[in-house]
Amino acid sequence: MVNFIKKILEDKKEYKEMMARVESLPGDYPETYKKICNYMWNFASGNGMDMLRIQYDLIDLFETGAANGKEVLEVTGEDVTAFATGLIDQAKSWDDKLRNNLNKSILNRVGKKK
Repeated sequence: MVNFIKKILEDKKEYKEMMARVESLPGDYPETYKKICNYMWNFASGNGMDMLRIQYDLIDLFETGAANGKEVLEVTGEDVTAFATGLIDQAKSWDDKLRNNLNKSILNRVGKKK
């Protein structure tokens, strides 16, 4: 139970640090980030860890864009929904890879190698 509480507190701290990075972005970046994330969470599967990984990558992408003096739409393109859907597709691909790896490892273990 102690480890569980410790993990929750660490996750909460990490989330606050992540959001501080978002809030430090210039112009329309923070609002765009939040709206993209809200959109993506509608498609999260499992425990949502796939979405968190993508959110971190999105912060990195936005920080790089901002550092290069780009406006947010220069990073996402004008079809922000298509951009966000592409991010979601990455998460689904990752989920598919994990599912396939699980099946493959079990089949290999019980002798039905593919």
